[in-house]
Amino acid sequence: MVSPIVVESRSPIRLGFVPLNDCAPVAVAHELGLFKSYGLNVKLSRQPGWATVRDMLSYGELDAAQSIAGLAFYLALGLNKMRREIAVPLVLSAHGNAITLSRELPPESIRRGEGLAAHLSHRWKKNRPFTLAAAHRFSSHHLLLHAWLRRHGVQPGRDAEIVFLPPPLMPRNLAAGHIDGYCVGEPWNSESILGGQGWCPATSAELATGHPEKVLLVTGEFAGDSREECVALGAALLHACRMCQDPGFRNELITILAKPAYTGCSPATLRNSLGPVFDSGRGNVDASDFHLFYGGDLNCPTADKASWFLSGMRGAGLLPETTAAPLTRLYRQDLFRASEKILLPA
Repeated sequence: MVSPIVVESRSPIRLGFVPLNDCAPVAVAHELGLFKSYGLNVKLSRQPGWATVRDMLSYGELDAAQSIAGLAFYLALGLNKMRREIAVPLVLSAHGNAITLSRELPPESIRRGEGLAAHLSHRWKKNRPFTLAAAHRFSSHHLLLHAWLRRHGVQPGRDAEIVFLPPPLMPRNLAAGHIDGYCVGEPWNSESILGGQGWCPATSAELATGHPEKVLLVTGEFAGDSREECVALGAALLHACRMCQDPGFRNELITILAKPAYTGCSPATLRNSLGPVFDSGRGNVDASDFHLFYGGDLNCPTADKASWFLSGMRGAGLLPETTAAPLTRLYRQDLFRASEKILLPA
């Protein structure tokens, strides 16, 4: 390994994130001074949800963000007339999501979803549709929720309504009875489970083993005009991903994520999904692969990872079958390899 390049950040790099467990690489890089180690001046910008991340990237108010991968396609393809040059130089995590259902839906009847269709047909008594929430129309949560419902004979739009809420608002909406469940990233499943309002029939690691989750999304201007800074930013975050994957770092990671600047959740809530054991509300399960931040080719923005989202979006009816995306232009392995070259030793 060689020493990182020293860059002179235009002051500062505006980096957005949403308060979830998988903002961990951003939080760790900031709290432990990794951005400075790679010659960067970074200003974090906490956002309530993915719609604001989309808008701030679209209007140039952020240079980069921890993001759901679907926003890359949303902006690059100009869906909803919000076209923006965008690039993915790094995958930040895999897995990290779960489905949470209200305690009013009995685990012994629903099980892992096998009993959901029968329950809705014969025991649903509310004067409104069965309603689930996802974080964004173009998020993996929405794709996973669609696939889970269809797998168990429940047709979205006919048997179930899906609405979209910022992740931190989901537990309180479940507790208030406004929704009957949701699919979201942690710690917002554990918040409802440990609070006694919800239970988890399936995690995303079980629903789609190995699925890519959050990415580093950068504007085309930042990737082009500030390429050295973009590469250094990728290296700093890849360094943080490596730390987040280390079980020996887990206690420090929980302390960081518990800070109000990040999730603000209790250490017990954070630990529930960060492992090694996950209390699902219907028993304890192995959480060793609930969150993945580093290892193998996990962090490399490959065409296969991009294709997973394209396929899921088509399956959820969000893209026509004929829609194509410039995958190599969008998922930038050249930037990732450049970041790898300046990664400091562990």
